[in-house]
Amino acid sequence: MVERVPPRSTRPRRCRRVLLASGAAALALTAGSVVPGAPLGGAVQEARAADGTSTLTVAVAQSVDSLSPFLAQKLLSTSVSRLMYDFLTNYDAKDNHAIPGLATAWEPSADKLTWTYTIRSGTTWSDGKPVTAEDAAWTFNKIMTDEGAAQANGSFVTNFRKVTAPSATKLVIELKEPQATMAALDVPIVPKHVWEKVGDFSKFNNDTTFPIVGNGPFFLTDYKVDQYVKLKANKDFWRGKPKFDELVFKTYKDQDAAVAALRKGEVSFVAGSPALTPAQATSLKGDKNIEVNEGPGRRFFALAVNPGAQTKDRKKFGDGNKALLDQRVRQALFLAVDRKTIVDKVFQGHAVEGEGYIPPRFSEYFWKPTAEQSLAHDPARAAELLDEAGYPLKGGKRVGPDGKPLDLRILCHATDPNDKAIGKYLQEWWGKLGIGLKVDCRDDVSVPWYAGEYDLAFDGWSVNPDPDFVLGIHTCAALPVKAKESAATDNFICDKTFDGLYRKQLAEYDPAKRADLVKQMQSWLYDSGYMNVIAYPNAIEAYRTDQIKSITTMPEAAGNIYGQDGYWSWWSADPAGGEGAHGASGSGSGSSATGAVIGAAALIVVLAGGGLFLAKRRRATADDRE
Repeated sequence: MVERVPPRSTRPRRCRRVLLASGAAALALTAGSVVPGAPLGGAVQEARAADGTSTLTVAVAQSVDSLSPFLAQKLLSTSVSRLMYDFLTNYDAKDNHAIPGLATAWEPSADKLTWTYTIRSGTTWSDGKPVTAEDAAWTFNKIMTDEGAAQANGSFVTNFRKVTAPSATKLVIELKEPQATMAALDVPIVPKHVWEKVGDFSKFNNDTTFPIVGNGPFFLTDYKVDQYVKLKANKDFWRGKPKFDELVFKTYKDQDAAVAALRKGEVSFVAGSPALTPAQATSLKGDKNIEVNEGPGRRFFALAVNPGAQTKDRKKFGDGNKALLDQRVRQALFLAVDRKTIVDKVFQGHAVEGEGYIPPRFSEYFWKPTAEQSLAHDPARAAELLDEAGYPLKGGKRVGPDGKPLDLRILCHATDPNDKAIGKYLQEWWGKLGIGLKVDCRDDVSVPWYAGEYDLAFDGWSVNPDPDFVLGIHTCAALPVKAKESAATDNFICDKTFDGLYRKQLAEYDPAKRADLVKQMQSWLYDSGYMNVIAYPNAIEAYRTDQIKSITTMPEAAGNIYGQDGYWSWWSADPAGGEGAHGASGSGSGSSATGAVIGAAALIVVLAGGGLFLAKRRRATADDRE
């Protein structure tokens, strides 16, 4: 799964952030759990309650778009899915290579058109029924045959011809063409006997009956919209029982309030929105029992252009400014953006200047433009392109062929201080070119985004070790079936050249050749002017060392804790004063838990976002998709 910050992965998983206030009353948890906001009398909560129950409290700046793995795209939501359901394979915490998950082995046929997976035997769903290959086959077939079930992960199965389960431990996937991502199918496997009763998958959010049947390291036991998601450890998880007994994700609208709660000991971990601001991180450094973790991020922060919203059958909708259909106008806008200033002033050095679509953390796929190709900061060249495109400067304003001034809108996440700060810079820089800009900040950007009623948007995705998903969201196949309906597409891009390159990389098994194709796709995106990657923000997060003894970062050497390509952080987290970290025998990545130390009387994840829980999942943006 890819997480998205919607519309800022995001991605993968995508990050369109939607955050609302939530009351402390929402934190009424089980006995021994910590209730954020409750008086502490100056004392920090203990790692374990009197009855021995341990809970971790994590504050994050995001709300849930859906608890259905068929709809979830935000980073928080897809992270929860990883905790609830097993995947066929996982990514190793050390170096991202594929390791066993629900599947213990996988093998292609000689022509690479048939893949056979051996499904782990002896595991059960939380209701006691056995987990079998039929559950996996049903999951993939549902995505293949039901458009409503394909919204989040449909791109993984577009090349599937047939999926069957000849036995309880054998899954067979037949392909139309060879597919290089068969050990990286980031799709949660769900229990057939539960989900086959669902009617309309496009509207079912999996949030009405608890506990939810699952087979991951945690079971979801309770959920309150824009308040918290509560999970309980699966004592029978095949990789080993999590050390914390409970895990709860709670929503904070005000990120500063979440930081204050960490300082008071009311929460154990703060992830930010999706990262802590440099000022917040600086304020926490030096505090007793608080550690700030910072590492290279797996997401990008970008400006996305509306290229003209359209459906799969090419019916146009929305009201995107037609001036942006001209590549010269798009490139002019990006030439006026000073990335270095944004990195220095907004991210205060805690980011790398943006270039290609894939962050440098994934070195094999990282691409940068040539000197001749680069759209580096050059306001003079931007003005020339606008003149060439037919938008001359008259009385301080750019005027189009229709005689109207060139005024644009950009969607902004109301809860993201970076969006707002960068929006002010854009107003200044584009204003000097004679272009007006309205920064439209909303708690929920998904409504205008899906409707195509925007010109530009702050966008971004958390990228998976395999980049297929974040590339697939820009293909024609990702477009919505009906106007204004949610779909896999990021910003309605549809181009034959890009689609052709996408199909080639998907079928290429040679790593070097595939990486070259992925770089060609990034080059096309860059030249098109549809996606302007401004920065690759570092992952900045903080936790209490007196509440968590140890926790695994990903990658282990210098990585992030929240929003991983797996469940390693929360599965490995060891309460302060607990039994000790997982040993190598319990870890699929072959190592003990390392890195941060976080703990609490209850595993509670505190979220810093909110909004009405819509039947139609919201768009997450930068850093939502996993």
